[in-house]
Amino acid sequence: MNHQSRRTLIAIAIVAILGAGVATSVLRPWHGGEAQANPAPSAPAVEVAAAVGQTITEWDEFSGRIEAVDRVEIRPRVSGTIDTVHFREGSIVKKGDPLFTIDPRPYAAEVARAEAALNAAQVRASHAQSEKVRAQRLLDDNAISRREFDERINTASETTADVRGAQAALEVARLNLSYTRIVAPVSGKVSRAEITVGNLVAAGAASPPLTTVVSVSPVYASFDVDEQSYLRYTAPGAGGGKNDLPVFVGLANEDDYPHKGKIHSVDNRLDTRSGTIRVRAVFDNADGRLLPGLYAKVKLGGGTPHPAVLINDRAIGTDQGKKFVLVVDKANKLVYREVNLGPSFEGLRVIRKGLQPGENIVVNGLMRVRPGDTVAPKPVAMAYRSELEPRGTTPDRKQAADDKAGQADKPAEAVAKTVS
Repeated sequence: MNHQSRRTLIAIAIVAILGAGVATSVLRPWHGGEAQANPAPSAPAVEVAAAVGQTITEWDEFSGRIEAVDRVEIRPRVSGTIDTVHFREGSIVKKGDPLFTIDPRPYAAEVARAEAALNAAQVRASHAQSEKVRAQRLLDDNAISRREFDERINTASETTADVRGAQAALEVARLNLSYTRIVAPVSGKVSRAEITVGNLVAAGAASPPLTTVVSVSPVYASFDVDEQSYLRYTAPGAGGGKNDLPVFVGLANEDDYPHKGKIHSVDNRLDTRSGTIRVRAVFDNADGRLLPGLYAKVKLGGGTPHPAVLINDRAIGTDQGKKFVLVVDKANKLVYREVNLGPSFEGLRVIRKGLQPGENIVVNGLMRVRPGDTVAPKPVAMAYRSELEPRGTTPDRKQAADDKAGQADKPAEAVAKTVS
């Protein structure tokens, strides 16, 4: 046997050995049963609840600010030096209470000068009237010329006008003297004194304010209403006068709306840039809690009762600006359903379109499933608050807790395999 034939036989033997090994490995699962098919994954368990159907009286919620009915910036009307500050910063003052006193001495002297000028004008006018009467008698006796008579008549008229001018000057001087005593123009709470005793102030609107006074009760709550709400509640002919609509306000630290008021005014035009119209409501504020400038949660409405669909906010997902829920059908498959949201009502969200009462939706575990998945539904009640998860537990932490609890139920080998 030559060298070439030996090499051919060796190659045939190697191929035969490799073929036998492959056949053995292929047949081994069938004979030995060492490998088994992977079990199909089980359907994830999710909590589902039925959408609530209920007849409600719908309210709309808006954001606004508390405003004072009267707000006055106190500015001096005469120039001078601040002599006295009569109020305590942040105190309540009544209309007419003194706030500041500007040094009155220069203005008192001006009053005295004007009074003297008036007295002098009155004396000249009295003398001119006497000359006028005498000139009339002399003219009747042809003792004076007509020209001299006319001069005395004109002098009497001029002195009478001088008296009126002196009286006006005296009135101005007295007004300036009264302006040195600055009083509260309205009742309310006074701010701090921006300019203190000894400082020189100038009259005019360009001068900085001495302080500010804002009224305490009542107060306004101003808020912007969208076009649809305006047409539904406040437009003429929408049912009832706009001033009859109940309005409730709550502050940032209040969960409810404890302050009740009424519509005071509605603006005369809709802002085309924002699509809203400014509405102002008035509230009693005897305790002074509603401070101007505070954020206000406004609840407006109270229309006709109507049927509505209510769900918990935790069951609502967001998909590129759209709101949706996952509905569980009869085959326990998840169906994507786009919904239109309304206002909140007693802890639930009003669904205007896209859902029917009684339909089961996923209320917990929304991020762990997708539309089309088959799930194992766990029926729960539609919670009126965020009661679907323990307080203080974020979704990530709850998921970790669920995974840990699930691993505790598995055999040790399975847990070790999962961890590895």
